[in-house]
Amino acid sequence: MIKTLLQCDFDGTLTEEDVSFLILERFAESDWKSILRDYQEGNIPVGQFNYRAFNLVKQDRAALEKLVREEARLRPGVHELIEHCRSNHIELRVVSNGLDFYVRTLLGHNGFGQVEVAAARTLFTPEGLDARYFDLNGKELLDEFKAYHTRRFIEQGYRVLYAGNGPSDIPASRLAEHTFATQSLLEYYRREALPHTPFHDLHDIVAGLKNLV
Repeated sequence: MIKTLLQCDFDGTLTEEDVSFLILERFAESDWKSILRDYQEGNIPVGQFNYRAFNLVKQDRAALEKLVREEARLRPGVHELIEHCRSNHIELRVVSNGLDFYVRTLLGHNGFGQVEVAAARTLFTPEGLDARYFDLNGKELLDEFKAYHTRRFIEQGYRVLYAGNGPSDIPASRLAEHTFATQSLLEYYRREALPHTPFHDLHDIVAGLKNLV
C-alpha cells in the first residue's frame, strides 16, 4: 500500500495571515522591511532574511507567544482537514519557512499540538532571536528548506501532496504529485498551466483530497 502524505506550508496556508510579519511589525527594533525587500528581489536567501530580520526582535518568548495566541488566526477548516487526514490514513506534516516556536504555539493553542512540524529552529537570546534552518544531520540550510523535506518524504516512499500559497512553495510543490494552491502560488500554477487544485479555505483541500485519495 502506498503511503500518502500532505505537506502543508503554514503562513498564509494554514493561517489567514503571515505570523512572522505580525511579529516583526510589532516587535522588530529596526527596519526589517528593507531586509524583506532584499529577499523578495532575490538578493538574499530566505535563511538569511529570517536570521537578520528576527535578530531585530528582542522580546522574550512569553511576550511573543502571547501575541501569537491572541492575534494569529488559523484558516477556516483546519479541524476538518486534520480529522480527514487522520481518518483516511494521510500523514499531515507542516513544513514551514516560519519559526518553530510560533507554529507550535498556534497549533497547540487551537488543540492541534499533535501535528508534526518542521520549521526554523528558534533560540531566544538577549541580542535577539536566532532563527535558522537545519537538515536532519544538523547542517544549516539557507534555501529550499521545504524542498529538502519533500525530497526526503519521496525517498521514504510517500506519495506527496502539497498545499501552499507563495513563491517559496514553488520548488517543493513542483516535486509533489499534486498541489493545492492559493494566492501567488495559485497565480503561478495558472500562469504555467500546471495541474493543481485552487483553495480558498481548508474545506476546499478536504474536498480535493476526497477526489485524489
